[in-house]
Amino acid sequence: MNILTVNLLFSTLVFSVAARIYLWPKLPELSARTVLVPILILHAFRHLGLMFLSPGAVYPGMPPEFANPAAYGDLVAAVLALAAIAALTAGARSSKALVWIFNLVGTVDLAAAIVLGTTHGADKFMGAAYWIPTFWVPALLVTHYVTFVYLLRYWKEDGWLPSSRSSTI
Repeated sequence: MNILTVNLLFSTLVFSVAARIYLWPKLPELSARTVLVPILILHAFRHLGLMFLSPGAVYPGMPPEFANPAAYGDLVAAVLALAAIAALTAGARSSKALVWIFNLVGTVDLAAAIVLGTTHGADKFMGAAYWIPTFWVPALLVTHYVTFVYLLRYWKEDGWLPSSRSSTI
């Protein structure tokens, strides 16, 4: 196992512990807006995945088979997160569907990036972008999981409006 994998796994564990301590106990009583808007804001920064295409942020030789799908997949996830934020904060009926689309696309993008990065040996070329898979990706993975749990367990059909639960942003 390489150091990048250890960092990714350990950081995911740390973010999972933090979510379990601070978020999990409150999740059932929080509104969709309260839980999901901060998560979506975090994911809106996924445009930073474009660093994988930036000389200086990565070393020469970064495999394009990893860099291109990772960079553009992150950009798509960021745009979807922004669309979901707009819908959710406006109380749009489409907000739940947009959160689902964002969460599915964003999760598949991260899984694909992990597989492609491993398959093509991208870890050797990370350079300054090393923080993305060792810090950023674990936070994104955990928040995708929290979003799936919230969508499946706590966001009821009649609870799509931001004011429909007691706690809002």
